[in-house]
Amino acid sequence: MPRLAIDTGYLRDRLADLLAIPSPSGYTDQVVRWISAEIETLGYAVAMTRRGAIRATLKGDMEKGARAVIAHVDTLGAQVKRLKENGRLEVVPIGHWSARFAEGARCTVFTEKGGYRGTILPLKASGHTYNEEVDTAPVGWPHVELRVDALARGQQDLRRLGFCVGDTVAIDPQPEFLANGFIASRHLDDKAGVAAMLAAMKALREAGVRPAVDTFFLFSIAEEIGVGASSVLTHDIASMVAIDNGTVAPGQASDEFGVTIAVADQTGPFDYHLTRKLIRLCAEEDIRHQTDIFRYYRSDSASAIEAGADVRTALITFGVDASHGWERTHMHALRSVAELVTAYVTSAVEIPRDAEPIASVRGFTTQPTDEADATVRI
Repeated sequence: MPRLAIDTGYLRDRLADLLAIPSPSGYTDQVVRWISAEIETLGYAVAMTRRGAIRATLKGDMEKGARAVIAHVDTLGAQVKRLKENGRLEVVPIGHWSARFAEGARCTVFTEKGGYRGTILPLKASGHTYNEEVDTAPVGWPHVELRVDALARGQQDLRRLGFCVGDTVAIDPQPEFLANGFIASRHLDDKAGVAAMLAAMKALREAGVRPAVDTFFLFSIAEEIGVGASSVLTHDIASMVAIDNGTVAPGQASDEFGVTIAVADQTGPFDYHLTRKLIRLCAEEDIRHQTDIFRYYRSDSASAIEAGADVRTALITFGVDASHGWERTHMHALRSVAELVTAYVTSAVEIPRDAEPIASVRGFTTQPTDEADATVRI
């Protein structure tokens, strides 16, 4: 079955909805509730782990050898490390991101008494006071502080207001959806992937597709802190395609247009056969694509493998410029990712042996080893 048409208006609107819900790793209950309700609206049943990872199922002709597509709902953020004597807050990052991109960020601090608005600032933030020192101050989390928008001149005031060590800080996404298709925002990683996945699920449901095998749509809640897919897989899942951001930068092949298929990241190569299948599907379905390798990057796939899951994994991405900073992508990439998901879910099973976790060598895969024809033809 060919790729399905994607409702890009739906994709855009769902991305805007997702970005409006704060969800740093460890503070994902509200976004999990929203996504669960949206999945049920699309006509899928929702199952959830204790901590909130989501599993929705599209029943297929067979149960074993099931497929999965996964994206993560959690984002980068920060956490209160110390109540400072000057009435401000020392913070540490949730996930891996530079304090360079935290400087000037508007944010919300979630306390047990409620949320407080604030701004993350350099320790020397006023040029009128510090002159050129504002330009020479070092970059790093010890060199920023959170100014809360409440009357707090010392630690006692902060305690009275309800601030505690460990409070979660959600960074404002400040999204912009441009008429030319570009989207600039924090937290496109991976809320744009979640939106693309929901759009693919909508297309599959409206097409009335029944795939060859059960297909699970998974939403993890702690990918940014390394947990990811480790707790949401079932033993029947033989292959899993992760959706995440591709790193657009000099020396990288990732692009804000089309699908970027990762062939490896810092944990090593992705599954040869599943990755080649996705590349082939792009070629057959005329989906613009490129391949790339990410040196300082891991995804839900890594957490699944490290947890001991014997599952084939692959990674498809939407190119993001300035990932984990002021991010930007294009609707073309998000639509292309969603199209590839529909093509994958509706494709035929090519490795029947994968239905069993342990089997004989019969039906096991092979990889090309013949020497290429290097004959020069004139």
